[in-house]
Amino acid sequence: MSKHKPKVWPATAAPLAGPVMDNHTHLPLREEEIPLADGVRMPLSEQLDRAREVGVTRIVSSACELPDFDPMLELARVTPGMRVALAIHPNEAGLHAGFVDPSPDGLVPERRAHHVALIEALEQVACRLDDPMVVAVGESGLDYFRTAEPGHEAQAESLRAHIEMAKQHGLPLQIHDRDAHEDCLRILSGSAMRDQRVVFHCFSGDRAMARVLASNQWYASFAGTVTFPSNESLRRTLEEIPRELVLVETDAPYLTPVPWRGSPNASYSIAHTVRAIASLWQTTEEKACRQLFENSQRVYGDW
Repeated sequence: MSKHKPKVWPATAAPLAGPVMDNHTHLPLREEEIPLADGVRMPLSEQLDRAREVGVTRIVSSACELPDFDPMLELARVTPGMRVALAIHPNEAGLHAGFVDPSPDGLVPERRAHHVALIEALEQVACRLDDPMVVAVGESGLDYFRTAEPGHEAQAESLRAHIEMAKQHGLPLQIHDRDAHEDCLRILSGSAMRDQRVVFHCFSGDRAMARVLASNQWYASFAGTVTFPSNESLRRTLEEIPRELVLVETDAPYLTPVPWRGSPNASYSIAHTVRAIASLWQTTEEKACRQLFENSQRVYGDW
């Protein structure tokens, strides 16, 4: 008999003491994108209902592959409280540039029909950034875990282009940074404006990196990873970052927080991460929600 427990959908947590924004998630656009748990897929409508029940009143969903751009924008038009972050994901940037070398994690990338030349893909981002549903450029950045070294320069080129697009449109920039801390900071330090709103989504840096973010007034967004028992160093880093620079996210359907780690993630599970942050801050849940929501509105505005 298997020792692994079957995957189940997380139960809905008790409502939070105040509203919060899930500032980075990936809402499913097609039924097959919804993970299976208990042998079923939870409809997006139910996921959103549960999110509202726990106090998630705003959601920013990332569309970072060309086929998802227009469907995600259309979903936002009919979903109250939802807006979109739009960009070419760094791993997609390598594919658009034609690099299919096996990645350090063993994945063999596959080019598909939508992988036009990188410059054309970036133009597809730029031409949609005036859409009122778009509240951020993201996620862009560097990923040295899932893209081999030959594709790194294409990622850097894409990141620089996204920085410029965010500047031109007055939008915040969501950064994907995986195993590439130094290079992300170097490119941002050389290209971003001093007052540019920059968010490191699913922050995974150390205290030294946190100090760089604080000195630049860049934001660190924390996902369910901050609840994992093995991530004590990340919790200590969170405590060091100025509270006004902390955001919260799910990055669903990934990184489900404890106590539901291993199950599919959804915006309604953010309650566990918010409560973990409140505990680390040694403050009330109400004050933590207020701080996180005010920080989110400062970055993305209100709608």
